[in-house]
Amino acid sequence: MNLHEYQGKELLSSFGVRIQRGIVAQNADEAVEAAKKLTEDTGTGWHVIKAQVHAGGRGKGGGVKLAKSLDDVKTIAGQIIGMDLVTPQTSAEGKRVHQVLVAEDVYYPGDSEPEEYYMSVLLNRANGRNMIMYSTEGGMDIETVAEETPHLIFTEEIDPATGILPFQARKVAFNLGLSGAAFKGMTKFVTSLYTAYVKSDSSLFEINPVLKTSDDKIMAVDAKVSLDDNALFRHKDLAELRDLREENPIEVEAGEMGLNYVDLDGNVGCMVNGAGLAMATMDLIKQAGGEPANFLDVGGTADAARVEAAFKIILKDPAVKAILINIFGGIVRCDRVAQGVIDAYKNMGTINVPIIVRLQGTNADIAKKLIDNSGLDVLSATEFQEAADKVQAVLS
Repeated sequence: MNLHEYQGKELLSSFGVRIQRGIVAQNADEAVEAAKKLTEDTGTGWHVIKAQVHAGGRGKGGGVKLAKSLDDVKTIAGQIIGMDLVTPQTSAEGKRVHQVLVAEDVYYPGDSEPEEYYMSVLLNRANGRNMIMYSTEGGMDIETVAEETPHLIFTEEIDPATGILPFQARKVAFNLGLSGAAFKGMTKFVTSLYTAYVKSDSSLFEINPVLKTSDDKIMAVDAKVSLDDNALFRHKDLAELRDLREENPIEVEAGEMGLNYVDLDGNVGCMVNGAGLAMATMDLIKQAGGEPANFLDVGGTADAARVEAAFKIILKDPAVKAILINIFGGIVRCDRVAQGVIDAYKNMGTINVPIIVRLQGTNADIAKKLIDNSGLDVLSATEFQEAADKVQAVLS
């Protein structure tokens, strides 16, 4: 589950991570009041107005702007709120902005120049350890840094048995070229950041940039936080931060029905039971010359109500030209699935795309007879290749 920047910063701050302070606003008038409050609390005269959407590259799309007066705050906030923000990480249609973060200006003059760093905490799946990835090249896309100057990216792996150790935090600060107060500030920042990552059961923290201010303070100017969905039962307060407006509405609806659904860009709908079979089914579709339109796992209970719900979800995508149902009957009996498909089809009336049903496992022979004798416009198959051939035939 992704958090907005302001939510991520609040989470970091609760664990002692210094952040760029800000107040979220839903409209231009609220943005002005937020700016006034920040001026009272921090003394900042300028403010940064940031669109709050689940996408990176907001500045490139005009979603991050500097306001040098309260009039600027009102004008800029009014322009950003309600816009469809297009960034390198959104679709061509962009994402509607519903709120902005009014943040303090932290690039103030001082004894030294501000410096920007990149830092993230994530799982290294190759060895099962958490890893801190960091670079002196903050403010840039890390992919660009990796491609053009890979020697400027450092990593520090953390032993889960000990957690982050003091020497590791010092090593990060040293590799970033820091000294004095900034060095001490960075070691505290890194330690607190890692603690926040572990304690919140997150899957990703990305801070770009981490800023060294002109007076040597270390703070998070941005915060991309992804929480592990499987651990949200331990964090009811964090689960409440979910913003459904930022998510695919079809995926949200499927989740409410208890279906595991991921929207894709293809033309063949997939209805399966089990993640492994879903992956194999998507490969099957591609080999047949199609492209999977979704990942949909109905789980272990493929009764009529569940199949009908899955049909409705898949058919919401106008790009779907065919549906492949691929069920392995282990715990669930194939004949019950077949009857569920038949009942769901009849309940829905006309379905205007071809349906191929492959049922294999317990009572698969009975299931095939049920499908073949149903009188419905449904094609049955028992083997993978047979199903692939039928998908190819209906697409051609």
